[in-house]
Formats: sequence, C-alpha cells, structure tokens
Amino acid sequence: MSTDLAEAETRPGPSGRLSGGLLRLATCGSVDDGKSTLVGRLLYDTKSVLGDQLAAIEEVSRRRGQDAPDLALLTDGLRAEREQGITIDVAYRYFATHRRRFILADTPGHVQYTRNMVTGASTADLAVILVDARNGVVAQTMRHCAITALLRVPHVVLAVNKMDAVGYRESTFTAIADEFTARARELGAADAVAIPMSALAGDNVVEPSTRMDWYDGDTLLSHLEGVPLGADPTGKPLRLPVQYVIRQPSGDRGAVERWLAGQLASGVLRVGDPVTVQPAGATSTVVGLTVLGRETDTAWAPQSVAVRLADDIDVARGDVLAAGEAPVPLRRLTATVCHLDERPLRARQRVLLKHTTRTVPAVVEDITYRTDVAVARRLPCHDGLSANDIGGVRILTAEPLAVDDYAENKRTGSFLLVDPQDGSTLSAGMVDTRADDQQRP
Repeated sequence: MSTDLAEAETRPGPSGRLSGGLLRLATCGSVDDGKSTLVGRLLYDTKSVLGDQLAAIEEVSRRRGQDAPDLALLTDGLRAEREQGITIDVAYRYFATHRRRFILADTPGHVQYTRNMVTGASTADLAVILVDARNGVVAQTMRHCAITALLRVPHVVLAVNKMDAVGYRESTFTAIADEFTARARELGAADAVAIPMSALAGDNVVEPSTRMDWYDGDTLLSHLEGVPLGADPTGKPLRLPVQYVIRQPSGDRGAVERWLAGQLASGVLRVGDPVTVQPAGATSTVVGLTVLGRETDTAWAPQSVAVRLADDIDVARGDVLAAGEAPVPLRRLTATVCHLDERPLRARQRVLLKHTTRTVPAVVEDITYRTDVAVARRLPCHDGLSANDIGGVRILTAEPLAVDDYAENKRTGSFLLVDPQDGSTLSAGMVDTRADDQQRP
C-alpha cells in the first residue's frame, strides 16, 4: 500500500474517526459484463494512469489489432489474463480525486473464481455489481449480491453496463433495476443504487451521459465520492488482539517492564482505562500507552499500539484486551464459511483455526448446510463443501476463543481454517454468536 493511503487509514479526525475519506470498493458480476473495462475507464477518466502504463496498454492493444487502447488491460495485469482476455485474480488499484481516496478490487466473474470475489469483497465498504444490459440479471449477479450481503458490505451499486448495446433505452434499465433491487432486498442488501452506464463509451462513469437524458442521478464516480463511509470502528467496544509481548529494562536494578503490542481492532483506549484479558478473564488497568514509539494518553482503531498494564498478570500472544461489553469465550462456534481450497471440507475433519493473533487446533464437528447463493436457499450437505461453496459449520476448538458476532465486529468475528499438515488456507469463516447452539467452554 502506498504511504499516503496507509496514512489515510490511520490519520485520526477530531473525534477519533478516520479522516482522508478512504473508501474500499470491489467490482464484481458475471463473465463479460465489463468489469475490467469499467475500472479502466474509471482510472483513465480520473487521470490515475501513469504514462508508461498507458503506453504499455496501447502497445498491447495495437498488437491485438485494436484501434483504441483496451482499458480493461489496466486491471488485467497478469500475463495469462491478458492473453485470454479474462480476469482470473483480484487486481487492486489505488486512486484518488479531490474529494476521496479509493482502494479498488477488481474481482473475477467466473463461477470457479467465486472464492477470489470473497477475498476482494471481504474488506469492502461498497460493492459495484455489474450486469450486461443485454442479458439482465443472471444467476452470477445474484450470487455476488448474496455474498456481499453475507459479508455485510454496507453499500451496493448495480452498474447496468453496455447501455450503448441496447440503444440507451430507459425501459431496459428500469426493468433490470427493479428486478435486482427487489431480490437484493430479500437477501439483506437493502442499500442498493442502480446506475445506467457504458464503460466502453464512458457514459455515467465519470462524466454524465448526454445520451441518457432520462436519467438524472449521480455518475458512478459522484456516487463513490458521496457515499457515507463504513461504521466508525472507534464507536465499537474495545478489542486489542495481542500480537507480541515486549520485555524491556526499567530503572537501574534490573527491573523489566512488559508491554503488550498489537493493532486495535475496534474502540478507543486511554491511560487509566480498566481492561479485561480474554479468554482468561483477568482484569487490570492501562498505565502506559505508546503509538509509533511515542507515549500518548489515547489511541484508537486501527492504530498499532503498545500497552503497559498496572498488574503483572499472565498475558500471551493471542489474548484479547477488551473493555465495555467483553466477548464471552467460546469453544463451540457456529459459523458460515466460504470454502477456498480445492480439497473439500468435511465433517469431523481436523484443522487449525486462526482467530486474530491466536491459532488453535480444532475439529469441524458438522457441516449443517450448503447455500445456493444464487437463490439464497440452504441445501443439505452430505459430501462436504467444495471450492467456492458457502455453508454452515459447527466447530469445536481445543481452547476457548474471545470471539464477537461477525455482524458486530468483522475483525474479531472472523477466522480462517488452516490445514495442519501443509499450512494452506482451507476456509474463511464468519461467527454467528446468536445461534442457539453456541456453548460456553
């Protein structure tokens, strides 16, 4: 990540909120709906393309026999993608306007790369779901809508692309927008805005279209610049997963101070605050606090900090400092997982579960269902979850974990399942602490 964008994420405003207006967005949709062209148009029209990048794209386009630069190549950066004309991996791009900074993830459209879309959308504040105006809403459109709802992406834009191919007809746009909005509401993605556009011609991407005078809404860029940012992490209860325990000399008699280092997942931490160390439940008070090596009285998410406690209590990597409404440590977790590995995930399978900075042995007790995300329907699951499947699981961990509900705190409500043999990532999970079968250790 570039320095200015990294600073934008951590620079506090007067109330502790992040300033700099950083918006994370992901583009998704079905194959050939024009995602890469849309992103290329967005970068090109906002003058966010370096000269050498544009020269390289023009050269590739000429070799293909194209008269104009193929803007899709600005995001299709892998050689295999350029040769095949498809998007395989998630391509990240950073750009800015005078109103806001952006981190954009261009995700694949093919069904077999749904797991890549999950990766790109997992940290997004907004998802742009494209549809081809000629084809309308298809199964993959609703699959991506269902995933954005599952991942609690706050805002959705339906980009009805290729309006030039349907004569810029208002009736075509209205029918697609009405169908998508109704189905998105059923899936829980209530904040959905539809915009008609042509990424190829540049209509309503950055500049308003002169060929759709029946549309008086925002262009895509205007909407991205004005949409409210996500929930302020400083407004949530304090969560500090401990990453390192630092011991350093103090005074002249060989005394040692212990500092607990990590990144604040949520909340505000001040010197003098009482905290609870989970999952053990021990309590103490903050007597020292540093950010970037400098002493301070206050720190807020997502800053990286070092904390000194008043009491010499047992704290180790993987513990969580909490305040306010502390999480109840659990060993049995009910969760939804997106399976990422080519090998299936099966009931009674032994795994490692990585939650924040703690990794513990665990077993998948049961796979309760598999979700047909295209229609948001749960199906019985007898053979396990295959790559790109989304389903429900019950997991038993060897040690209690201080987890939150994913809907309340994405950082402390998410986890990874890891293969204990080769260390590969198997599944990404989201905890549901409201499930009836959650049990305390």
